[in-house]
Amino acid sequence: MAIRQLSETVVNQIAAGEVIERPASVVKELVENALDAGATRIEVVTAGGGLSLLRVTDNGHGVPEDELALAISRHCTSKLSDDIHDIRSLGFRGEALPSIGSVSRLTLRSRTADADNAYEIGVDGGRVSDTRPAPGNRGTMVEVRDLFFATPARLKFMKTERAETAAITEVVRRIAIAFPHVRFQVSGPDRNMLDLPGFSRDADGQLQRVAQIMGKDFTDNALPVDAERNDVRLFGHISLPSHSRANALQQYVYVNGRPVRDKMIASAIRGAYMDVLPRDRHAIAALFIELDPAYVDVNVHPAKADVRFRDPGGVRALIVGGLRQVLAQAGIRPATSAADAMAAAFRPGGATPESRGYHPSSYSYEARPSQAQAGALELYRASLSPAGGFSAPSQAPFDTRAPLQAALEIGAASADARANETPVSNDLLTKPLGAARAQVHENYIVAQTEDSLVIVDQHAAHERLVYEALKNALHSRPLASQMLLIPEIVDLPADDAERLATHSETLARFGLGVERFGPGAIAVRETPAILGETDVSQLVRDLADEIADNDTADTLKERIDAIAATMACHGSVRSGRRLRAEEMNALLRQMEATPGSGTCNHGRPTYIELRLSDIERLFGRR
Repeated sequence: MAIRQLSETVVNQIAAGEVIERPASVVKELVENALDAGATRIEVVTAGGGLSLLRVTDNGHGVPEDELALAISRHCTSKLSDDIHDIRSLGFRGEALPSIGSVSRLTLRSRTADADNAYEIGVDGGRVSDTRPAPGNRGTMVEVRDLFFATPARLKFMKTERAETAAITEVVRRIAIAFPHVRFQVSGPDRNMLDLPGFSRDADGQLQRVAQIMGKDFTDNALPVDAERNDVRLFGHISLPSHSRANALQQYVYVNGRPVRDKMIASAIRGAYMDVLPRDRHAIAALFIELDPAYVDVNVHPAKADVRFRDPGGVRALIVGGLRQVLAQAGIRPATSAADAMAAAFRPGGATPESRGYHPSSYSYEARPSQAQAGALELYRASLSPAGGFSAPSQAPFDTRAPLQAALEIGAASADARANETPVSNDLLTKPLGAARAQVHENYIVAQTEDSLVIVDQHAAHERLVYEALKNALHSRPLASQMLLIPEIVDLPADDAERLATHSETLARFGLGVERFGPGAIAVRETPAILGETDVSQLVRDLADEIADNDTADTLKERIDAIAATMACHGSVRSGRRLRAEEMNALLRQMEATPGSGTCNHGRPTYIELRLSDIERLFGRR
């Protein structure tokens, strides 16, 4: 078959297949165009899930009459100079309108501030009509009817009307977070409307918009983030570890105002919460990354949802470090969702904890070590030198006294703690966790503050304290390693072998000794003693994959921390152990001084705080 040039309509339909996946994709492109035009009010009207009708109206600066034909022509744009690396707008390719027009019946009507009236132009399946006068206010209206009528095969892949409408609303919500000063309205034939009033451009306006989209529960349980490194700024809000979700749909990330779904950023958020959330739970976040456009490539995918950073390792380090610092500095702070769920449980027909975003069943209560892990613990104890300042006696998985320094004399004779047995000091009442008043069911410490009641899970709380102390002891110096009698040779692609060799010093700190063994192999001479017997080949390959994806070697650290978590679980105060008043208060004070003590190693909350005002409402006093 002879080579021939495709027609303009076919070229636009091919482009539409990349850019226009569903009605929500049309809304995304048109709303971004409105924002680039300086609009402060954007209205979206839909019918038939967006397949019958999509109308986006804005009050931006409009398109002049003599540029309407260019606006619907391929690769025509006012947003891009000759420098492809200097992209400061949401759109820049000049593909959206011609692509949409090639698969639908499109009408573009616009009026500039100095024009006497509006003008419109139409595109019907790729056929362009003449420009003509039309009534209209300042700004632009783009109406799209019968989407995909020119490519009916695409209609077979559409979901239900309700699902497509929900996707449109979610697109508008996601964009709206980054533009708090803009008013967004979405309406449909059932008259359901999303109405997001505009706020100021400052941080307060940003938080108000986040509350509109993500709910007051999030803002009540959010921590502000503001960090900078190498001219890259990270700011926004993240949730407390005890306020999480079963999926990552409520993680909103923006790069220079552009909503993105980047796997490296998602991995960095998971890494920051690694020690405080279980694997099946996800943090809630609204994060913004700002940097010079020359250091990020947004021209990776036609939908512009993916980005590539010039220094991905630096951006990842900023996210992980910035978020971990915020979590560490948050101090002792409970999630309000747990208290709300507790209060609701007392009301007849009240909301269940799950309906408030609190899912205790999703948290693993206790990690049980495997036979291999138990052997690894014994090997690790034998490898530790007493001179190192850290020891793990053989009679218990872990003696908490040495690293915690605030001895809880668990082995001493203890009495049943009863309320009001010990006078309460006013100084203790002012502490965040207050003064211990009782122990109930031999596991829960009931404490009193000036204006609240605190219930602490003694096992979960002490588990976190032991874990943090053990991690500090483990990572304060190079980990003990065990030398292999015969070095294990692992065959790898040359690139993977080079990456591992580059990170050899970091790996050595964790007890893994590797070195190059020819162009496509790695020789492993030492492994971390704490891991015991392990699949060296699989470990090395996992590390190579992670370094290739994220330029980090966190897989090894995660495995070591998992062992530490198991040791902490079995070396902490057990459920059913009676504590004296001074022991309970010592535990509370240590929790207040330990970062991340609001959750245990498995992500469960360690305590719940119920305000006195909430208790009084339960009894009808307010």
